[in-house]
Amino acid sequence: MNDNPRTDPEVPRLDLTGVDQVRLLSMYRRMLQAREFEEQLYYLFLTTEMPGTMHQSTGQEAVAVGVIGALNDDDWVASTHRGHAHCIAKSVPLNEMMAEMFARRTGSCRGMGGSLHLTDFRRGMLGAFAIVGAGIPIAAGAALSARVRKTGQVAVAFFGDGAINEGLFHETLNMAALWRLPVIFVCENNHFALSLTVEQSSAVSNLASRSAAYGIPGESVDGNDVVAVYRTATRLVERARRGDGPSLLECVTYRIRGHSRFEPSPYRRPEEVEAWRRRDPIRRLEDALQAAGWTSASELNRIQLEVKAELEAAIAFARASEPVQPDDFWNYVSGDESNA
Repeated sequence: MNDNPRTDPEVPRLDLTGVDQVRLLSMYRRMLQAREFEEQLYYLFLTTEMPGTMHQSTGQEAVAVGVIGALNDDDWVASTHRGHAHCIAKSVPLNEMMAEMFARRTGSCRGMGGSLHLTDFRRGMLGAFAIVGAGIPIAAGAALSARVRKTGQVAVAFFGDGAINEGLFHETLNMAALWRLPVIFVCENNHFALSLTVEQSSAVSNLASRSAAYGIPGESVDGNDVVAVYRTATRLVERARRGDGPSLLECVTYRIRGHSRFEPSPYRRPEEVEAWRRRDPIRRLEDALQAAGWTSASELNRIQLEVKAELEAAIAFARASEPVQPDDFWNYVSGDESNA
């Protein structure tokens, strides 16, 4: 890594004003963990060590880290089929996540969920959902429980730009607005619902404007700017916690890889992908931190090596753990884990 921060006139420099150095470096580490976790998965799936499939969020890490960084430990998150970064940002242990990928009994779901159903109720992770938009009403339900119990908790629902045209999106926003629920609906607009562009699927390209139909705030932010995402999410979370109701946050980002593993995505132009690579959220935070004099190339390199070591340890933990057995599911059918 070069000691001098890189400059690109087409890529805006991050404004770090008002966010302390410790938090910024923590967000940097989280984004690196999410990126390295998925890069490791990509190659591990090639070896056939892992069952099932996965969907990567390469290039979108700033959305998960920025939004969840604004939450308290006991707040809730409902994720998507592209949910590894959400889990990592919500402090689900890397060992348990990796063991889940390997279908091991030490996994966060005891090896029964895999990539598409990562869950950890202890840490407020309500689940990753393979059905498009399925987490939206789940988050609203959690928010309703917080309001009834007067706990002050807030819920966040992540979903993609394709889910914003689902009926349950509109039904849930209407109900959440009526009941002033403490929930933030976060649209990760990565420009493609599988292979369909936003312009082809939505009558309006500014997805945040959908909030107007329900009388709630709607904001759009650069989803590759983790600081901007964090600032905006913090304001909306504080609003929800005060009892002022829900809001819609559109984070404009881009998935660098295909829809799912090995999908070649021929519908995307190479120059488009390259333009978004230059806006890589991890690279942009590196450059901003160095430009501010808050870190050095050697310090960033040290963090990168630490994260790689953490992932190697998680893989070793998963490989050494006991695999699930065909009858394991009986232990969880009734919801009683006493026999697990």
